[in-house]
Amino acid sequence: MPSDRLLSVLTCPLCPAALEHTAGALRCASRHTFDIARHGYVSLLTGHRRAPSADSPGMVRSRAAFLGAGHYGRLARTLARLAAELAPPDGVVLDAGAGTGHYLAEVLDVLPRALGVGLDSSVPALRAAARAHARAEAACWDVWRPWPVRTGSADLVLNVFAPRNGPEFHRVLGPDGALLVVTPTGRHLRELHEPVGLLAVDPRKEERLRRSLDTRFRLDRTEPLEYAMRLTPGDVTGLVGMSPTAHHLTAAQRDDRIGRLQAPVSVTASFAVSVFRPLRAAQ
Repeated sequence: MPSDRLLSVLTCPLCPAALEHTAGALRCASRHTFDIARHGYVSLLTGHRRAPSADSPGMVRSRAAFLGAGHYGRLARTLARLAAELAPPDGVVLDAGAGTGHYLAEVLDVLPRALGVGLDSSVPALRAAARAHARAEAACWDVWRPWPVRTGSADLVLNVFAPRNGPEFHRVLGPDGALLVVTPTGRHLRELHEPVGLLAVDPRKEERLRRSLDTRFRLDRTEPLEYAMRLTPGDVTGLVGMSPTAHHLTAAQRDDRIGRLQAPVSVTASFAVSVFRPLRAAQ
C-alpha cells in the first residue's frame, strides 16, 4: 500500500488534484481513480499507454542480474555519497526513469528518513522498484510527459541513463534542491563496441545534456568516474541484454559474438556524474 507521505508528493495526472486512498486504488476529488498493482506500484498512466523505450521483461532481468553482480557498484556508491551531501536525511528523492530502483535504494540507505519515489513506464521494472527498498515507492509514468508530482516537492532528483525532462526537473525541485545526472562517456564499454556491436555513445551527449538544462539549471560540478571491470561471457550477455543494443541483435548474433571474446574480458566503465542546481526563476 502506498504511504500517506507519497500522497503529499503525487497528484492526479488528469486534474491535477490531491490523491487519497480508496479500496485498492488512489482517487482524487473528481473521482479519477488509479489502481494500486498487487506488486505495490501505482498505475498513473491512462489509456494503457507506455513509452516506446520502456524496458521489456528480458531487459529488466538482465539489468537486475548485472547490477546485482556489483559491476556498477562504484557508481552506486558515488551517487549515495553525493546524495548524502545534497539532500536532507528526511527529504524526498525522485528518481526519473528509475528502472529497477537499484540506484534509488542505494541513495535511500544513506538518507535514513527519506522517501524515494521512482517514476518509470516499464511494468516489469516497476515491480522491482516497488520492493527495492522499504522507503521506496513507485509509480507508472512516462517521464517525457508532465509529471503527476507537486511543484517544489522534491529535494533531490536522480536521472541515471534516463530521459531528461528539464522543465519537469526544475518544476518539482525545491529552490534548495539538486539534480544528479549520470551519463556515459565516449569511453564507456569501448572494448565491446566493435566485437559485440554495442551502440556507441554519442560524443556530443554531454554537450546536449547541458544545452537541455542550461536555461533552468546551473552546473555545480561534474565528477568523472572510470574503472575497469572483469566480465565473464555471462556478464557481457547481461550487459547487452539490458542495453538498447538488445533491440538490434538476435540472440544467435549476440551469443556468437560474445563467444568469440577471450574471457574474462576487461571492459571500461566510464561515467560523468553531474550535479545541477535549479535557477531561482527559469529564463
